[in-house]
Amino acid sequence: MFWTIPTIMTWTRIVAIPLIVGVFYLPLSTESRNLIATVMFVVFAATDWLDGFLARRLNQTSSFGAFLDPVADKFLVAASLLVLVHLQRTDVFVALIIIGREIAISALREWMAQIGASRSVAVHMLGKLKTTAQMVAIPFLLYDGPLPGGFDSGVVGLWLIWVAAVLTVWSMVYYLQKALPEIRARVK
Repeated sequence: MFWTIPTIMTWTRIVAIPLIVGVFYLPLSTESRNLIATVMFVVFAATDWLDGFLARRLNQTSSFGAFLDPVADKFLVAASLLVLVHLQRTDVFVALIIIGREIAISALREWMAQIGASRSVAVHMLGKLKTTAQMVAIPFLLYDGPLPGGFDSGVVGLWLIWVAAVLTVWSMVYYLQKALPEIRARVK
């Protein structure tokens, strides 16, 4: 099930990465680049929910889709964070926390699957909350301008990305705690 509608939608998140990055190299005003990148990110990020919904609705779930979906999310978030660090809209420390956690937990999940204990690090609501916080914070930081009501999206995004960083660490600790009994049993 390599070329199903849900899988194609997942691929669009990966294809979106150079497009979103490329926007910042266009000869446009900063405000225009910010708006275009924000709209693109929101549209492509929305495919994360939509592809899962369609996969279940159309009965097109697959192990490849289950593998590709979180990979696409991680690529999209990591690339956007690198752009935001480059634009000095977020701290490199936040990007390192978020990207480092994704690498560590992905490696942990792979190892746990190899030893037959993948259920102990199955996706938890805390991980979903972390992803939601990231996916909400990033567009605010990409837009980086005034919002209705006198709010500055850069300030709102900065607060939200730090909330996302805290949730990132919290979810990593949760997954490591869940895996610890298996790790202890295997390391002895």
